[in-house]
Amino acid sequence: MAKVAILCEKYVHDLELLYPKYRLLEAGHKVTIVGIEKIKYTGKHGASIQADVSIDSVSAKDFDALVIPGGWAPDYLRINTKVLQLVEEMNKQKKPIAAICHGGWVLASAKILKGRTATCFVAIKDDLINAGANYLDKDVVVDGNLITSRTPDDLPAFMIELLKKLK
Repeated sequence: MAKVAILCEKYVHDLELLYPKYRLLEAGHKVTIVGIEKIKYTGKHGASIQADVSIDSVSAKDFDALVIPGGWAPDYLRINTKVLQLVEEMNKQKKPIAAICHGGWVLASAKILKGRTATCFVAIKDDLINAGANYLDKDVVVDGNLITSRTPDDLPAFMIELLKKLK
């Protein structure tokens, strides 16, 4: 059983948080929703999502993997120093980091993309390229511990790769 953190902020893409959460739970993993604060967030499409803990109360040692959903949440997540520290430390420890859609913004701001191959929502591909990534337009891209996908339509491929990493 792996301990997996899923980042959350206001306007997170509901499906990109909830689909991984339930797939991870059904595979027997422990899921923790990590918000900037330990509050109830409203997803981009109206889902109510309760954060289990705040970012201030966790560190990379607490988790085996990290999921960064998209929506508009990454715009808020990427400016939080604690979020960036968590991503950087998880990457240093070679723990799986799975980012989908606009989640790639958090990877760019954490400065972990230089020389890596990744994908994302097409509107932010220049941001990934400018952060040093080799961009591919594919449903899922795996580069070492990094798993990236483009849109909610890619969630099945995204989760297949994340679940493989957690075996």
